[in-house]
Formats: sequence, C-alpha cells, structure tokens
Amino acid sequence: MNEFDIVYQNTDFIVVNKPENVSFHNDKSVSGYFNNLSSYLEKPLWPVHRLDKITSGLLIAAVNQSAARQLGKLFSERKIAKTYLALSQHKPSKKQGKIVGDMKKSRSGNWILLRTKTNPAITKFTSTSLIPGIRLFVLQPHSGKTHQLRVALKSLGSPILGDTRYGGEESDRAYLHAYRLQFEWNKKSLDLKAKPTNGEYFSSDLLDGKIITD
Repeated sequence: MNEFDIVYQNTDFIVVNKPENVSFHNDKSVSGYFNNLSSYLEKPLWPVHRLDKITSGLLIAAVNQSAARQLGKLFSERKIAKTYLALSQHKPSKKQGKIVGDMKKSRSGNWILLRTKTNPAITKFTSTSLIPGIRLFVLQPHSGKTHQLRVALKSLGSPILGDTRYGGEESDRAYLHAYRLQFEWNKKSLDLKAKPTNGEYFSSDLLDGKIITD
C-alpha cells in the first residue's frame, strides 16, 4: 500500500480516510494499515483509536506523545463526536431512536447486546430508504465498545450489508463507514467529513441528499 487518502493534518495529528477490508494492526505476516501509514509518512505515529478491518472511514493518528494523550482523553471523555454510515437490506424494528444495552461476548466469539444497562453501549440512529431494498443508517455512537454498531444494527433486525459475521448478506464490501468527526483542538472547532470511496451502494449519486446529521 503506497497511497493514503489524507483528509486533514496539522503539527499534532493526521486524519486519513481508511479503506475497507484493511486491518488496523499487523495481521500475521501482513503489515497493518497503521504501520503502513507510518512508513508512508516516514515518521513515528501513535494510535488513539481504531476501526474494524471491515470498516472504512476517518481515522486519527497522533504524531507526538503529547497529542496522543490529549486525543485519548478527548475520546475517553466522549468529546469527539463520531458519525457513521451503514446500509442494510432489512427494515429496522424502529426507524430512529437510541439503542442502549450492555454488551458481552458469546460462546461463538461474537458480541451480543443485553437488556441490562450497567455500562451500556449507546447508539443514536436515524434511517431512511436509500433505494428500494436498501436502507441507509446514520449512526452516532456515544460510547466506543468493540463491534458496537454492528451489534446495534443486528439488534434492530437490520444487520449491516456485507457483515456476514453478524448476519448481513454477502456483498462487494461491508457497508459501514466512519463519515464524520467533530471536536475542538487548540480552541479551534474541527468538523471533518469523508464520504466512502468504494462500494456499489456507497456511490455519491446515491448518498447525496440522504445524509442528514445536523
């Protein structure tokens, strides 16, 4: 991999639009996206969050330890607002609202959503028809649990298209994309967006006018 879609950069961090189906960390003998990015930039980087292998979209990497600590604090204090896009072939049990519940790993290794709310995963969502048979979800997670969005949509009866691990139909890709990041850095408000670049149903012609996040 020798090309990276750089969305934003300053002296403290860089934001890239990660492609789908690329592991963040090293995967056996295959160098991961994060290491490849560091090599491409010819500088050390510090991870502050990650995206699943199947997920494309905005990813932040710090270029110094101080920024890594500050960004990590912003994430832990939920001061970085995240917006994701997802597609499903199934109508949800409700068209909008919140999905709230504790998560635990099942015997199969997959995560499941519980009815208890001791330390819950919280996801706000809206949905609309993209084209006949395909529904668009705009997801705003208020926590950062492993596989949170994938499990949340499965709980609605709308597994993500292409996410076969959680019941989605096979497709040309898993249709989950980290679309937007909003946060304040050095007293400057940042609102970063990046549309997905791959996927038959993630084309700009289909998405334009459908993404309403404000």
